[in-house]
Order: sequence, then C-alpha cells, then structure tokens
Amino acid sequence: MGLKARAMAGELDKVADQARVLREWFRGFVRKHAGRPLSSKVLRGLGPLNRLLERDEAFSRISRHHASDGDRLELRMMRRWRSPESLLLPIGEAMAKFVCEEDFADLKACEGHRCTLVFVDRTRRRARRWCSMAICGNRAKQAAHRNRLKSRH
Repeated sequence: MGLKARAMAGELDKVADQARVLREWFRGFVRKHAGRPLSSKVLRGLGPLNRLLERDEAFSRISRHHASDGDRLELRMMRRWRSPESLLLPIGEAMAKFVCEEDFADLKACEGHRCTLVFVDRTRRRARRWCSMAICGNRAKQAAHRNRLKSRH
C-alpha cells in the first residue's frame, strides 16, 4: 500500500505546511550567512535541519542499473516511506548537502525586482547579479532601457 493511501486525512497537507516552514527557515539561514564562508560556529543554527535528518530510515540496496552499454549492478540509497513526514527527509538531505558542499562566500541574493532567489556565483570575477539572465537580468535591462528612453524626452 502506498504512502498516500496510508496517510490520514489532512496529514499530507500538514507535511506540505512543514515543508514551507522548513523552506523559509532555510532561506533565512542562507541569507544570513551568504557572502562569507561558513564555520563550525553555525552548527547551533542548523538544529532544525539536524533534527529532521535524525528521523531518516534510509538504507542501501544493490540493484540492477540499466545503461546503454548493458545492465550492471549499483549500490542505491533507498528510503522507507513510513509516514507522510518522511517526505521531508530528501529535502533536508539536499539542504544539508548544500550547507556542507557550497562555499557560502559565493552565495548572493538576486538583484531582480521582488525576486526572492539566492544563487551560487561561480563566474570567474564573481560579478553575477541575477538568478537568471533570461528572467531577472532581462527584466532589469529592459527597465534600465525604458528609464534611459524616458530621461531623453
């Protein structure tokens, strides 16, 4: 029986609310520490994430991997989906990996008008300003162009 079938009424909605709270907590953590390297002093601030990770029921399994050059064996991480709240575990794992593997000195908030995204600036000069040149960067350049046209008239 699947997780959705086993969940009680409203349980998945409660988990969705918890996911949103977790997202906002993480957004605040990232914004607070963006622009400088993380040190072990931030461990206390990572309490909510560590408490989530402690709930995991992950395990490894050897399984068949279908590849273009034939089948082979691979070790794959699996997870027991015992409760709707376990759906938060992969999110927490991705956040923990981000905290441990990214250089927070390279994190920047997008300069786009009303954009809430944060990104890792991996450009050579660390001069990137927008989460996406195609969206926020383009909007900013269009706005600057309109302002230049208005000031000429």
